[in-house]
Order: sequence, then structure tokens, then C-alpha cells
Amino acid sequence: MKQIVCEKPYHFSMIEVKEPEPTDGEALVKIKRIGICGTDFHAYCGRQPYFSYPRVLGHELAGEIADIHGSKNLKPGDPVTVIPYLECGSCAACRSGRPNCCMNLKVLGVHIDGGMQEYVKIPADCLIKTENLTYSEAAVVECLSIGAHAVRRADVQKGETVLVIGAGPIGLSVMKFSKLKGAKVIAMDIRQERLAFSRMWAEADEAVIAGDRAWAEIKRITGGDFPQAVFDATGHSASMNEAYKYTAHGGRLVFAGLVKDHLSFPDPEFHKRELTILSSRNALRSDFEMVIQTIADGLADAERFITGYLPFSRVASGFESALAREGNPVKVVIGLSE
Repeated sequence: MKQIVCEKPYHFSMIEVKEPEPTDGEALVKIKRIGICGTDFHAYCGRQPYFSYPRVLGHELAGEIADIHGSKNLKPGDPVTVIPYLECGSCAACRSGRPNCCMNLKVLGVHIDGGMQEYVKIPADCLIKTENLTYSEAAVVECLSIGAHAVRRADVQKGETVLVIGAGPIGLSVMKFSKLKGAKVIAMDIRQERLAFSRMWAEADEAVIAGDRAWAEIKRITGGDFPQAVFDATGHSASMNEAYKYTAHGGRLVFAGLVKDHLSFPDPEFHKRELTILSSRNALRSDFEMVIQTIADGLADAERFITGYLPFSRVASGFESALAREGNPVKVVIGLSE
């Protein structure tokens, strides 16, 4: 079978390898679609924490079960999406029902080889059936689940005002699921086209250009109260270090992005707000299931979320151009055979 390997930063190779053979409790999945994530791009560029080369990228996966052993609920031919987080099951986080932040977590495409290949061997309990979704819709479930999990972490309530800094895929997902919770959503980004997409796809109520005037604009929109929940989904330390400024007294600041850097902010500002700071990592099975149902019910337009397709055969040569800023890609999906 064909496999695409990131040998080193800025270099992909397509190679032929033997098709894996599943054993008890495992499934062999024929990959149909692969969502390209910011994690993949940062890994390709050499900027991803927890990463080593060579590595097969790809963790936003949709496919069809080709073979499976030891599952009562799944069978060959079932369409599935993949939960790409392989937890140990025994650490403190796993025992407390939070395997998304397992102390020994292995993420497909990051710590271990992922899904940029024709077939993937995966534990059967990492698969969820997606019979009411297209393969393209199923490929963005993981991405949308990240945002849904962040909204869960922040315990967003109906009637609250939420600010989402960064209108990339994760930020857009946070906006959408905050709206579905009944919150008023303010989108912030440095690019007008991303703010326009936020209004169209996530139905953001307000849009603010990041920069020197943003604080005053947020103050005006909220009548001086500022948002009860602020999410930073930029993955940029400068933005993350400044995000506290926009948070209401008694509010919550959630870091939904990851940066390979240190974060700091003045303690008096943190203290006077009695600010709650949260990180949000990955997602739970329940987040995946909720997102799948939300897409199936027509409440999140996953097909419209996808702004570009890249054939599997062109990944090595077309990866950078498919994600070029000039094209304003939101979510690009790699397509294999139907």
C-alpha cells in the first residue's frame, strides 16, 4: 500500500509498505478522507511540540472498515471516523474519565504514525460509526470535536457573551458550539475574510479586527462588561499572553490552541479578575458522538466547512500550495478513493 512520510521539515515522500494485519481487538480501516490540521502543518514546518521525524501525519480520519477482530458493534463495510488518541487506561487522568489528557497519551500522526496511508490498523474501540455522514463530513468530526470540547470545558451558558480569538478551524468550531449553547459570539481575527467566514458559517454575532483598537471595540460591544468566556485559538504566544485583557471580572480564559513557548501575564490583572484559566486538550468520545449527531441533524454544515480538496497522489507536491494563505483555506481535506 502507499504511505506518505514526513521525513523531515518541508519534505514528504510517498513509499510502498506492507498492508498491516489487525489482531484481536483491532480493525483495519481503508482510509477515504484525511482532514489537514494546523498540527499537520506545524509538524511539516518543524514547529510542532511532542514531535519527531520521520512520521506519517494525519489524525482527522474517515474510512471504511476492511477487517475487524473482537467487536460486537462494528463490522467490515461500516463507515467510521477515528478517535486518534490512544490512552493508557491506567493513569490518574484515565481513571478520572479524562483520557483526552492521558499522562502517556499517543496521538496518531504526532507521537505515532497516523493516517496518510491507504490503510490504518487501529484499536476497534477508537472507531465510531458514521453511517449518516459522508466521508468528507466524517473527516472533520475530530476537528469540530476539539472546539466542542473547549466549549464544554468553559461551561458556556445561554445568554453569556463569548469572545473567540482566532478564526481558524478550531476557533470556528468554538464559535459554532458556543452559538448552539445560546451564547452571543464575538469573533476576532487579523483577517477580514476569516471574520466574514465566521459570520457566515458559525453565525458569529460580532466581528472584530485584532489590533490596537480591539480592546475598545470589545468594551463597546459588551457595554463595558467584557466577555464571560474568552477562547484563544490562535496558537500564537503574543495573542495568548494578551487574551486576559478581554476577559470579564469573574470570567474564564480558555487556551484552545497550543504553542511551543512560555506564556506569562501580570498577576495583578489575573488576581483582580479572579480569573479562571483553562487549557483544552483533544476531545472525549462523548464530544465526537455529539458532533456526529449535530452534523447529522443539520446544525453544523460540515461540507461547507471544507474549502478545498487535495488528491492523495498530490500531497507531496501540493501540500504547501493547498494551504497557502492567499487562497484563504479553512479546512482542506485529502481525498482517497470512494
